[in-house]
Amino acid sequence: MVTILGIESTAHTFGVAVVRDKEILSNEKDAYSTKDGEGGMIPLEVKKHHEEVGEKIYKQALEKAKIKEDEITAIAFSNAPGLAPCLLAGMAFAKELSKRLEVPLIPVNHCIAHLEIGEITGAKDPVMLYASGANTQIIAYEAGKYRVFGETLDLGVGNFIDTFARFAGLGFPGGPKIQKLAEEASNKDELIELPYTIKGMDVAFSGIQTKLRTLLDKGEDLKRLSYSMQEVVFAMLVEAAERALAHTGKKELVLGGGVACNSRLQEMCKIMCEERGVKYFCPERPLLVDNAAMIAYLGETMFRAGISTDHNHLDQVDIAPRERTDDVEVSWKD
Repeated sequence: MVTILGIESTAHTFGVAVVRDKEILSNEKDAYSTKDGEGGMIPLEVKKHHEEVGEKIYKQALEKAKIKEDEITAIAFSNAPGLAPCLLAGMAFAKELSKRLEVPLIPVNHCIAHLEIGEITGAKDPVMLYASGANTQIIAYEAGKYRVFGETLDLGVGNFIDTFARFAGLGFPGGPKIQKLAEEASNKDELIELPYTIKGMDVAFSGIQTKLRTLLDKGEDLKRLSYSMQEVVFAMLVEAAERALAHTGKKELVLGGGVACNSRLQEMCKIMCEERGVKYFCPERPLLVDNAAMIAYLGETMFRAGISTDHNHLDQVDIAPRERTDDVEVSWKD
């Protein structure tokens, strides 16, 4: 029996989860946020948040899982990619626990964890549309690595949406508020023309961002703007994902990342998959947003493959804020 504690801290969320033999026993979290009209994430403030809530979330995760500390086999933590101060907070917490409990440590790539948790839905060999705050990628496993077949050329789609929300005075995070406004738009037949930037399987959002800010300043209706933004941006993402499916010949699409919680993006992906005759998979919301369960889940896979660092050699473990998905040697699959 293998019991893995997972720790997530790449951005605004500090999470702790327990996974035992691929079963998620707990998945606790606390997310940094701001009031309406205030700015987005300030990394050092988010780091402080993580340090303040860490012990509380850890205890909640153990209590929810109904386990004691001495039952933990190993600790997995998100070491890449992400905001350096946030990653450091998570690593410090993980290393302290590893030393105290005398159990090994497993550094996990956050992006790959989003894809691997898709296995829990039944997906076997999918293309993943990974849409989150800092990341927008089309990923699939080929020849020993997770390959990036398409990605954003500028902003992550979640950061783009949050920036638009900040322009509109909606606070952080903005995605759920934008979705609600889009759903409330009354004149949906009148789609506002916005830049549609897709090059092969790569997308770009800066042009749309500039246009949206200009239209906001001119007093354009926010609900209509929110609706039009979602329709255009999500169409770009779905087109890129469809091209990757055609290129790889794979027959499954799985969604990952916080933006994938958006019901309109899910609906558009379902339609595309039905038209292509491929299977559509989407984890439940707690496994789409940043979460520690996916870190523990992949951590267990890696641990069983012999990938971990002994608690006496923790100086060998570090964060990698800019590590790309396709930098990681996926040795646990070979």
